Amino acid sequence: MSTAVFGLFSSFGGLVANAQTSDVEDVKNLLAAQVRDQGHTCDEPQSATKEENLSKPDEEVWDLECEDATYRVKLVPDMAAEIEKIE
Repeated sequence: MSTAVFGLFSSFGGLVANAQTSDVEDVKNLLAAQVRDQGHTCDEPQSATKEENLSKPDEEVWDLECEDATYRVKLVPDMAAEIEKIE
């Protein structure tokens, strides 16, 4: 994992753990950056929704809606995100 991606996860983890309405825009953009870093397309992120029923402690699951696709993004500390195209 590159230093940039690791840094993203370090700052991302704290932001996501404490996500409030004002942080949703930041979460959406950070998720989109991670998706792009891992080779997927998300030029214009539309929304990010945390999937509470799929998330666990230290494993957050988010649905990221982009202009052309929707992704399920599973965040696990110190690992690359698991990204699944769902639409």
